[in-house]
Amino acid sequence: MSSVAVLAVCQALGMSCMALSITITALVGASLAPTPALATLPLALQFVATALMTVPVSLFMGRYGRRAGFSLGSLLGIAGGVISCLAVFLAHYWLFCVGAAFLGAFSTHVALYRFAAADVAGAAHRARAISYVMVGGVVAAVLGPELAKWTKELFAPVLFAGGYAAIAVLGFATLVLIQFAALPAPLSRQDRGRGRPLPEILRQPALIVAVLCAMVAYGAMNLVMVSTPLAMVACAHPFETAAFVIQWHVVGMFAPSFVTGHIIQRIGVERVIAIGGLLILGCALVNLTGVEVLQFWAALVLLGVGWNFMFIGGTTLLTETYEVEEQSRVQAFNEFMVFGTTAVTALASGVIFSTFGWQAVNIGIIVPVAIATASVLWLHRRRRA
Repeated sequence: MSSVAVLAVCQALGMSCMALSITITALVGASLAPTPALATLPLALQFVATALMTVPVSLFMGRYGRRAGFSLGSLLGIAGGVISCLAVFLAHYWLFCVGAAFLGAFSTHVALYRFAAADVAGAAHRARAISYVMVGGVVAAVLGPELAKWTKELFAPVLFAGGYAAIAVLGFATLVLIQFAALPAPLSRQDRGRGRPLPEILRQPALIVAVLCAMVAYGAMNLVMVSTPLAMVACAHPFETAAFVIQWHVVGMFAPSFVTGHIIQRIGVERVIAIGGLLILGCALVNLTGVEVLQFWAALVLLGVGWNFMFIGGTTLLTETYEVEEQSRVQAFNEFMVFGTTAVTALASGVIFSTFGWQAVNIGIIVPVAIATASVLWLHRRRRA
């Protein structure tokens, strides 16, 4: 089994853990919270922990290597699953919050599998390697929610504890699998000190555009996706229909990964990112035309595919901006900016929807997406010149 294939399987298992957790954590939080206002705090802590851990995790991998970093991440996932499972049995809300934070830290490690794939694939095949690893999201879109259903009554009458036990098992599977990947050895202290100063690296136009596009892709996707079920229920569409639309959105996010890398190699990374931006703008325009099921469905599929092109394209572009001895610092900066944006927009989406309405959510993404798309087109013209 090639190293990229091992990383792809680990990504699929890790993202399945996240999908499972997102499916059940708010429900468990509502059943354990001392007040309804704290029902979603565990899920919010999971997002915040993901953002806060981006810098230390990237720097740890730069110092001790990918294998050590991913192994530690798997251990955090196992611990998060066990702690959360125990908290459900004990009906202990604050212990459950601790478990959610551990799972957020695990999520940070899962997000870095794509960079590891770029490391082992080499410059000529980076785009395809990153794309193949992101295919794991297709598996997660199906496996995570299905596991939530299969394990709901595993320890009946205690509901949902089985889901967190399943996360611990999947975390252990990633711990075993990652030992079979041929990952680069960590750099020596002397080699780590050879890179350019971080401010100099961050001044590169390509890096600025790459980070901006990844941030905007995740931020726009989160703002619209989180509010879509709320908007559909408010428009008298059944919850099952909203779930169907979200499931197609997740398929749109990850299914194109089978070909995104090939498209990047064929037409160029800047063009792929720009197409992704145009697709996300198309999502906003479709949502502004009406609130029928077909419009919600088409918009969320466009949003998913647009996110895929912008995010994978942004990741590929970022890998062109640093040398090996600089990668941990650059990746730490990128991940902090991207997942910080994710945490903020996940919390802001509901606020914007409840205060200003569904149209405001969609109008709100137009300007940043247009700026990101224009920036990558500017970079393309600059590089050609």
